[in-house]
Amino acid sequence: MLGRRQIREKVVESVYSYSQNPIKFDVVEKNMFSEIEKIYHLYIYQLNFLVALKHLAEKQIEIGKNKYIKTDDNINPNQKFINNQVLNKIEENNERLSFTSKHQELKWELHDDLLVKTFQRMTAGKRYQDFMKEESYSFEEDQKFIGKLFLRYIAENEDFHEHLEEKEMSWADDFHIANSMIQKTIGFFKEDEPSHTLIKMIKDEADSEFAQKLLRQTLIHFEESEKKLKDKLENWDIERVSLMDKIILIIAITELDYFPLTPTRVVINEYIEISKVFSTDRSNIFINGILDKYTKELNRN
Repeated sequence: MLGRRQIREKVVESVYSYSQNPIKFDVVEKNMFSEIEKIYHLYIYQLNFLVALKHLAEKQIEIGKNKYIKTDDNINPNQKFINNQVLNKIEENNERLSFTSKHQELKWELHDDLLVKTFQRMTAGKRYQDFMKEESYSFEEDQKFIGKLFLRYIAENEDFHEHLEEKEMSWADDFHIANSMIQKTIGFFKEDEPSHTLIKMIKDEADSEFAQKLLRQTLIHFEESEKKLKDKLENWDIERVSLMDKIILIIAITELDYFPLTPTRVVINEYIEISKVFSTDRSNIFINGILDKYTKELNRN
């Protein structure tokens, strides 16, 4: 599910988009929740990639069995990868199957160039070969292997990232969120428990209301918050502040003003981390300084 930080990130993206193209608030809100839903599509797409690697391995075994002249490996193929318990749980997950059946564009064709190249790299890699040589079987080993496989060949795969940019522009920006969801999913699986559901995008009504309120309050009080920001920029013209830094600061000021139950330090730390995702290398220092000054003058705890 999205944590509060990821929700804040989506608010930042939505306000930034609004600043480029002002539209009705309810449309901005609808678009934000639509973008959040797209992350779930990416999440399923990546799970399907893992399953497609398994299907490709099964296909290779079948081709070997049907060869006219067979080697010992063709006759008795190593099935450790296709029997991986965590991979099987992902494949059999009803929610993944149901969602994919309704969204066929999230399926992978076994002849897909990226899939085939990734499979070839994976099977040639030392980690895969060591795993296949190991005779012992355990759920924990399977879990650890799939976790590392995902990091190496999906999360850290530049070709995969470029593919996402071409398929859906917003996926490239949300790749880090979906990657975190996949890692949590792999870690959540239990050996003796069926996995019927996957991670939800919005945990509950409280998170949905938080996202809606933060976006709305930011847009409603944008000019007011911008003036407060100007007052804190000693010897610094607001026009010299980058648009992204300004938006992050305005949203942070909005949260400090209209979400009194959220501790000050939590708010500041969250927007410092968000600036590391969206802004320049030194933006976090600038944002920390402005917000620290603002909260001290507010005498906010």
